Formats: sequence, C-alpha cells, structure tokens
Amino acid sequence: MKLIVAIVQDVDARAVLDALMADGYRATRISSTGGFLVRGNSTFLVGVEENQVETVAAIFKKHCHARREFVSPMLPLSEEAAARHWVQPLEVEVGGATIFVLNVDQFEHF
Repeated sequence: MKLIVAIVQDVDARAVLDALMADGYRATRISSTGGFLVRGNSTFLVGVEENQVETVAAIFKKHCHARREFVSPMLPLSEEAAARHWVQPLEVEVGGATIFVLNVDQFEHF
C-alpha cells in the first residue's frame, strides 16, 4: 500500500479531484498555502496499491500545468525603505504538481 501526497495549485485542484473520482480513486483534499508565493494550494492524500501509483501520478501530470507569472517579491522593508526603492516583479514558474509517494505499513478502513 502507498500514500500519495500531492501538492497542486488551487486552480488545478478541481480538475484533479474530478479525474480521480471518475477513475474510482478516493482522495482527501486539504487546503494549504505555499511558502514562497503565499498562495492557495491543495494537498491531496490518496491511498493506492503499489501498481496504481503510476496511473494516479499520470492523472496529476495531465491536469496540473506549469505556467509563468509575474509576482511582486515580498521583501521585509520598512515603509521608508519601500517608498524609496522600486521592487520589480519577478517572472516565476508556478503550477504543476509536487508528489510524494510514501510506504504505508498498515491501512484500516472502518
């Protein structure tokens, strides 16, 4: 048994959840926040048999898309320093999915 922990952007989360359910997988979706961009994410917990890991990973890959966005860096400037310095937006790649596959020693369903 394996536990897939997957972190995706909120914009992709509904499509992932719909695809997982359509293929008969049970998943728990937890709201989370990324540390760098401080934006909404969804963390999925999906328990599967070892031979299903690649199939579930393919669902995330199909529905989670990387994209480039401009963001304003959050620098710890004082008000005076912020007024004097123009902070230019940075172009960053966001989206996609980060997936962890963990071994499960025991699984119970009540």
